[in-house]
Amino acid sequence: MFDDDRLPTHLLVSGHIRQLNNDGIPAMVLQKGEKMSGTVMLKLNMFENGCRVLSQMRDLDGHMVWLAAFKGDAVEEQEADAYIQRATSRDPDLWVIEIEDRQGRNPFEGRLL
Repeated sequence: MFDDDRLPTHLLVSGHIRQLNNDGIPAMVLQKGEKMSGTVMLKLNMFENGCRVLSQMRDLDGHMVWLAAFKGDAVEEQEADAYIQRATSRDPDLWVIEIEDRQGRNPFEGRLL
């Protein structure tokens, strides 16, 4: 089982997806990764304002943090999709979640690096 108190990824993702949808914020799983310990990548779709891409990682103390692709800048959706495609080809255990939010908010816990 687990040697720490982290939730399995599939439960973490499904809980956040359900809460977002309850709040009227469309969110969907674009790719399912490893059920128990896969990491998460977020595509924050801000429509005409572009997309931001965030990757989940753990800091030295084991806390969840987010690393922003493209220096945190918004990019065209095609560029975000190409970045995500390269990442998933290297890491098939990766979960990819798309959240449609004009403000580009990250609903997951953890600070942005």
